[in-house]
Amino acid sequence: MIHEPLQSPTPHLLNESAFQLCQTTSDNATAWRVESHKLDNGATVLDFGVNAAGGVNAGLILARICMAGRAEISLCPSNPSVGPWGIVQVVTDDPVHACMASQYAGWPVKKDKFFAMGSGPMRVKRGKEHVLQTLHLSDPSSSAVGVLECDSIPNASIAELIATECGVAVENTVICVAPTRSIAGTVQVVARSVETSMHKLFELGFDLCSVVSGFGTAPLPPPALDFVQGIGRTNDAILYGGHVTLWVNATDDQIQEIGSKVPSLASRDYGIPFAKTFKKYEYDFYKVDPGLFSPAMITIVNLKSGRSFRYGKLRPDILEQSFGELFVEPTNPVASV
Repeated sequence: MIHEPLQSPTPHLLNESAFQLCQTTSDNATAWRVESHKLDNGATVLDFGVNAAGGVNAGLILARICMAGRAEISLCPSNPSVGPWGIVQVVTDDPVHACMASQYAGWPVKKDKFFAMGSGPMRVKRGKEHVLQTLHLSDPSSSAVGVLECDSIPNASIAELIATECGVAVENTVICVAPTRSIAGTVQVVARSVETSMHKLFELGFDLCSVVSGFGTAPLPPPALDFVQGIGRTNDAILYGGHVTLWVNATDDQIQEIGSKVPSLASRDYGIPFAKTFKKYEYDFYKVDPGLFSPAMITIVNLKSGRSFRYGKLRPDILEQSFGELFVEPTNPVASV
């Protein structure tokens, strides 16, 4: 399917929007337990969970930065359909820019021994990914803001690499970092429910420019003690507990043609906690079936026909395996008087 360029009367300054959110973060660094570092070359690193304590509020603002301010992210009460865990909710009326131009982790940032998956609007400044070029996405911002999932603070050479790739001055570069196993890192990864559905639709050839709005929920797992468990739990939250609703302008036939292929259950690797799948493939992401990375359930609302289509199912049983036995009944409950 041909992806038509998005029409807009003004340029989408995604990195400028994210840059302003980073300034807000710096202004609230103490309250949100975030640490700001100015590197020798003038770049800024915002630590949301490497050495900084971070927290839930830090994770929510980190997720907004990652989506260039084009979405609202909140924490909601638990949903009995998926279990007793709190829910990360994402709402966007600009899903292509929020998800595909910004949030999708499509840039492996590496130099020497440093490696981290890069997301955030810096990707659209770089503009080298197939998805960005296919969707004709660009950003004339003079700054670059990125999010790295890593356990260490990137040095000046990493900041220089990002600035050079993005074509901006290094002093206009902001790198936000958090390990997946941290509280903030867990929140921002689980906030990718809508993004995973958008990317899956893109791979299936559905015209993303017909997607008007997106709403997604996924359970917030407890932060893990190690990298593999952290990757496993955050992926499982979406693969087995994520429910996304998309509002689209399409034909019913177009939706029905691809609908059943969207949720994670369409994958050959579906059905066991992700940490076990990751181990089976010797911890190589590229060996995992790409079709697995999608929400457990998707509802597509067709604005042209007024009909809704739902595919997939929630799997609280797998979430329980992944997240662990967390809730224990008291052995000696106190009788009420």
